Amino acid sequence: MGIIVTAHVIVLANEKGGTGKSTTAVHIGVALALAGHRTALIDLDSRQRTSTRYLENRWHHAQRHGLTLPVPDVAVVADGDGAVDELALRFSQASVLDFIVVDSPGRDSALARAAMARADTLVTPINDSFVDFDLIGEVDGETFAVNKPSFYAELVWEARTARAREQGKQMDWVVLRNRLSALDARNKQRVGAALDGLAKRIGFRVLPGLSERVIYREFFPRGLTLLDRAALTDFSLSHVAARNELRALIAGLNLPGGVDLAA
Repeated sequence: MGIIVTAHVIVLANEKGGTGKSTTAVHIGVALALAGHRTALIDLDSRQRTSTRYLENRWHHAQRHGLTLPVPDVAVVADGDGAVDELALRFSQASVLDFIVVDSPGRDSALARAAMARADTLVTPINDSFVDFDLIGEVDGETFAVNKPSFYAELVWEARTARAREQGKQMDWVVLRNRLSALDARNKQRVGAALDGLAKRIGFRVLPGLSERVIYREFFPRGLTLLDRAALTDFSLSHVAARNELRALIAGLNLPGGVDLAA
């Protein structure tokens, strides 16, 4: 099925669970909607539906409290027979949108690969550890030097190559260091050095993501984000620091048209 997409497609993908994909996807989607961009979020994890539930909670919270909370359009595409065609149809109907954010499940599937192949910006969140780093690169156990890219990096490389050949478009691959901690500085330095070395070899950018903070788990039942300043009655200095992290993340994605989060 032919696909005509005018929206900029941002795909969050990682075959490991628990890396903050859904939280990051929702925050990116809401940030774009708050900035006035026509935005949709496609949830490919029909079993957990974390990002969908997050935005449903957001809508209900706004209704209960009489708030105006911008919400991206949401669609769920379930894996299985016909799923790739359904995703293609969703993309083909996106000519009226500025951005599409796709939240992929933490597993390999034909649906996840189809989404990756359409990504203008591919975001791979990883926890800041060598356990998660192993998804994209293998390191020497003594020196922590990168031996070679791993299977997922090779998968992304194939998708980028095919996209460039078939569509004449480049994919911007961003590896997001989520759950950064102020502790364990030696591990942070080693992971950072390994990421920088691998980035030069296979061509991705590294950005700091969202730190490990309780507030993200507390936001979920209300569907709130760090950008909903007027809706947060318990706003604190911790929220300010976290919001600055989010703003830096969005700015670092270098999305077209600009995303004004100054308010």
